[in-house]
Amino acid sequence: MKALQFDYQFPRYIFSKLTGKFFPSVYWNSRLSCLKFYDESEPNLPNDDWVKVKVKYGGICGSDLNLLFLNDSPATSPFVSFPFTIGHEIVGEITETGSQANDFKIGDRVVIDPILSCAARGITNPCSPCRRGDHHLCIHKTEGSLSPGLLIGACRDTGGGWSSCLVAHKSQVFKLPNEVDDLNGVMVEPFSCALHGVLRNLPSKHDTVLVIGGGVIGLCVIAAIRALDISCNIVALVKHDFQARLASQYGANKIILLRKSTYIHDLVESLNAKLLNPLFGPDVIQRGADLVFECVGRKQSINDALRFSKNGGKVVLLGLAGIIDGIDWTTVWLNELDVKGSFAYGTEEYRGRRMKTFDVAIELIRDKKVDLSPFITHRFPLEEYRNALSTASNKRNHSAVKVVFEPNS
Repeated sequence: MKALQFDYQFPRYIFSKLTGKFFPSVYWNSRLSCLKFYDESEPNLPNDDWVKVKVKYGGICGSDLNLLFLNDSPATSPFVSFPFTIGHEIVGEITETGSQANDFKIGDRVVIDPILSCAARGITNPCSPCRRGDHHLCIHKTEGSLSPGLLIGACRDTGGGWSSCLVAHKSQVFKLPNEVDDLNGVMVEPFSCALHGVLRNLPSKHDTVLVIGGGVIGLCVIAAIRALDISCNIVALVKHDFQARLASQYGANKIILLRKSTYIHDLVESLNAKLLNPLFGPDVIQRGADLVFECVGRKQSINDALRFSKNGGKVVLLGLAGIIDGIDWTTVWLNELDVKGSFAYGTEEYRGRRMKTFDVAIELIRDKKVDLSPFITHRFPLEEYRNALSTASNKRNHSAVKVVFEPNS
C-alpha cells in the first residue's frame, strides 16, 4: 500500500530547515526532505484486541503541517518512533477484527481516537489519568507493547491516516451511526479537540467569549459552543474573509478581521474594553473578554489572548504553541489570569453523564446540533500529496479550511 511517512534523519532535517526558509515546498517536494511517499506492506494486528481499518478520509491537521515544517518542539520527540505514517484524523471501514474485538464487525464505519494510552499499549495496571478517563494525559506513552508514540500517526507500529489502512485498539474505535456521513466523520477528531476545550472551560450565557483564530479549531470552538446551546456573546478574530463567513455561519456574534491597522480598535469596541497608551510598545487593554480561546499558537495570538482577557479572566490555549520568544506575561500576574492548556480529548461531564469526548461529538452530529461537512473544502488522492499539502499550507490562496486525503479513491 502507499503511505506518506515521516522519517527523521539529521542530514535531511538540516537541509530542510535551512532550505525551507526560502523555498517552503522543499518540506514535501524534495528527495532530501523527511517526508517520503512509500510503498509498504499493511500493518499487522498487534494482538486480538485490535482491528484493521481501511481509510476513507484522512485529514491534514495543523499539527501535521507543523511537523512537516519542522516547527515541533524537541520536547515532543520522545513521544514518536520513526519512521511513522502521518495522519490522526481518520474515518474508515473495518476490514479485519481480532478475536477479542467482539463489538466490531467487518464493514463497520468507524472513527478513531488516535491516542495510544495504557489500554492500547497492553498495560494491565493503568496509570491514574487513564483510570479516571483522561487517557490523553497517560504517562505510559513510551511503554508497553508498542513502540513510543503519542498517537496513531506518530507511531511506527500502527500506520496512520495518510495511507490506505491502519490498525487501532478496540478502545480507540467508535462506530458511526447512519446519520453521520463520512465528511462529518473525518471532522469528529478535530471537533473533539475543540469540544474538550469548551467542556472543560464552559462559558456561561452571560459571558463574552473571544475566539482567536479562524482555522479548523477556532471554528470548531464556535460550533461546539453553539451545539451545546450556550447563548454567550462570541467575538471571533479571524484572518481571512472565507473564515469570517464560516465563523458567522456557526454562530459568532461579531467578526473581527485581523487587519494590522484596525483590529485592535475593533476588538476594543467589540469587547467593551478600554485602550491605554504605554510609554512605548503595544497598546495596553483594560477590561476585555471573560474567556479567551487561543487557537493559533503564535506569538501575536498568545499576546493578544493575554491582553484582551479581562481582570480575573481565563485564557485557554488550544493552538499547540511551541518555543516562542517575546510573550509578555505581565497581564497574567497583574490581572490574575487563569491560563490553561487544552490537549486532545478524554472523558467529559455531559448532561449528567460521564462520556468520552468522541461519543459527545458523534451524538451532537447525529442529533443535528451541528453539521461540519462544509469544513471539507478540498479532497485529494494520496498520490497528489504535493498539491494537497500546498493547498493546506496556503489557505488564503485556496480558501482552504479542511483538506483531506482519499487514500483508497
